[in-house]
Amino acid sequence: MKIKHSTILFAALTAFGLFLGITYWTPCVDLVRKILDAASPIFLGFVLAYVVNIPMTFYERHYFPRSGNALVRASARPVCMLAAFLTVILILAAVIGLVLPELLSCIRLMLEEVPKILEKLIPLLPKENALSEELAQRLRNIDWAQVLYNLLQGLLSGLGNVATVTANVAGYLVDFLLALIFSLYLLAGKEKLQAQLARLLSTYLRPSWNRNLHHVAGVLNNCFHRYIVGQCTEAVILGTLCALGMMLLGFPYAAMTGVVVGVSALIPVMGAYIGGAVGFLLILTVDPMKALLFVVYLVILQQLEGNLIYPRVVGSSIGLPGVWVLAAVTIGGGVFGILGMLLGVPLAAAAYQLLGEHSRRQTPPAETT
Repeated sequence: MKIKHSTILFAALTAFGLFLGITYWTPCVDLVRKILDAASPIFLGFVLAYVVNIPMTFYERHYFPRSGNALVRASARPVCMLAAFLTVILILAAVIGLVLPELLSCIRLMLEEVPKILEKLIPLLPKENALSEELAQRLRNIDWAQVLYNLLQGLLSGLGNVATVTANVAGYLVDFLLALIFSLYLLAGKEKLQAQLARLLSTYLRPSWNRNLHHVAGVLNNCFHRYIVGQCTEAVILGTLCALGMMLLGFPYAAMTGVVVGVSALIPVMGAYIGGAVGFLLILTVDPMKALLFVVYLVILQQLEGNLIYPRVVGSSIGLPGVWVLAAVTIGGGVFGILGMLLGVPLAAAAYQLLGEHSRRQTPPAETT
């Protein structure tokens, strides 16, 4: 059997690369880390372009689709791109505008009310044998208002001095601007870039590998697109129902809690409970009884959402059974934190679909008698 020179060269280069990687492991890791840090605006630009492309595609489908006017057709891309960016910006501004003022108000209220609650609660603990009299006396001598103030001041000082914070913010701002510019280029010429990538892959990959890669990319894109749309829709529905129900029942912080529950619902399965815990702590500073009633209300709302809304809006769109959704969230969160929770479900849905397709191809058809 005659071996091609290209195969020998490829094997030699691979062996040499492995030798360098093993011998100079630490410098290689540092080099890769520096390259990834330098390329982070490009990765962020890809993510931003992918997210903005979802409303942009929607606007392009409805922007005078049957118009024969050349000016209208030429203006479709910039107009729809601008509308998509404005949509994302308005959503973020609305969330921040609803949450930030209420959060500052809640912090101020906690600084005022928590010391009063502790002053009333500590004398009751020895009577219930929950605390020794000596320890209760020590706790009574503590200035809890000053403790909370020092704790808040320590949290703020932990962020760093003014110069460090300013430098970090400036660095993040530059990276974001670079990512924004990169995303604009991607969105403006997405069809041309797709054609160039397809030509590159068809030139340097075998036809079977090219087809498989296109199929895997299509499945990933489909799963992420359906997941983002479905999860955002479900989050808006849940947050709206939570806020409206809290307003009807007279709970405080209705708008802020609804927004927090809606935003945290972007994390499947566990997200709404995380938002509910925040809402419980907020209401607890005003009325402990209403805080308990809020927990009951949220549990009922979660049952309604889990059995009626989520299966129809998200569950059916990603095609992933509930047990695998929970497994994807748990493993993704354990490995990569919040980012892993967000990405785990669509990645698991894509793997579930690809493995199902592969197993069906490998399973021989049943014999008929």
